[in-house]
Amino acid sequence: MNATGAYRRVAANGLDFEVFEAGAGDRLALLLHGFPEHAIAWQHQIDPLVALGYRVWAPNLRGYGRTTRPTDVSAYRLAHLVADVGALIDASGARSVVLVGHDWGAVVAWFFAIRAPHRIERLAILNVPHPAIFLDVIARSWRQRLRSWYTLAFQIPGLAERVLGARDGRGIVRLFTRSVCDPNAFTAVELETYRAQAAEPGALTAMLNWYRAAARGGLVEAMALGTHVSVPTLLLWGEEDVALGKETTYGTERYVPNLRIVYLPGVSHWVAQEAPARVNAVLVEFLRGEG
Repeated sequence: MNATGAYRRVAANGLDFEVFEAGAGDRLALLLHGFPEHAIAWQHQIDPLVALGYRVWAPNLRGYGRTTRPTDVSAYRLAHLVADVGALIDASGARSVVLVGHDWGAVVAWFFAIRAPHRIERLAILNVPHPAIFLDVIARSWRQRLRSWYTLAFQIPGLAERVLGARDGRGIVRLFTRSVCDPNAFTAVELETYRAQAAEPGALTAMLNWYRAAARGGLVEAMALGTHVSVPTLLLWGEEDVALGKETTYGTERYVPNLRIVYLPGVSHWVAQEAPARVNAVLVEFLRGEG
C-alpha cells in the first residue's frame, strides 16, 4: 500500500475484516472498494484525507483480501453488505463519518445513505449511478444492456472464475489493463495484489457472488429500502467508463437534491487510480464544504 498506515483486524457484523487504517481521531472517512479490487485501490486518496483531519479506514470488503469469505451466495445480499457498513462504523467509535465508494462499494454506499442518512455527514460516489437511475436506463436502453452483458455471464457457475482466474489470476489483471485509458494508472504492486487475491482458492467465487446475490433478488430487496438520499452527495464520473454510460448519471438530482456531479473527460471507470490528483482535489473541496 503506497500510503502511510497499517492493516488491522476489525470484528463487525459477525465477520473479521481486514482494514487499512491511517490517521487518528473521531472523524472517520470510510472507503469502500469495488469489484474486483482491494483496499489498495484507495492508496492515492488515503494521505490527502488524513491531511484533512480524518481517520481513514479502507476495509477489504466481505469476501476480499483477508476478510472473512462466506461461501453461500445469500451471504452477499445487499442487506448484509449494507449491514457491514453500519457495523464497521460502530466498531470505529467515530463521532462523524463520510462515506466514499467506488463500483460495488458505491452501490453499497448508495443504499446505506438511503437507509441510514443520519449515520453519515457526506457521501462521495465514484462511477456508479444511483440505483433507481440505473434500473430505469437499463430497462429502456439496449446500449446500456450491451455494456452490462458481463453481469449475465457472471451468473454462470464456474465460467467467470475460469476466465478471470486464467493463468494464476492474470485474467483479472487483463480486466484492469484493457478497460483503463492510461496504461500506467495501476502500479505493479497494485496489479500484483489483484492477481494474487484472485488466485486464492474461493476468492473469485466470493467476489462474483456479489453479482449473483443481486441477481437472485438482492437488488429488488434493497430497492424496497427507498430511493431518496438526503445527505450532501458528490458524484465523480470518468466519462470513458466501458461498463456504465454517462447517461446513467442524468436525472440523479430527482433522488439526490443536494448533489454535485463532476465529470472527468478522458478518464475510465478506474477514476481513483487514473486521475488521483483531480479526484483528490474535488473530494477534498467537497469534504471541506466548498463544493
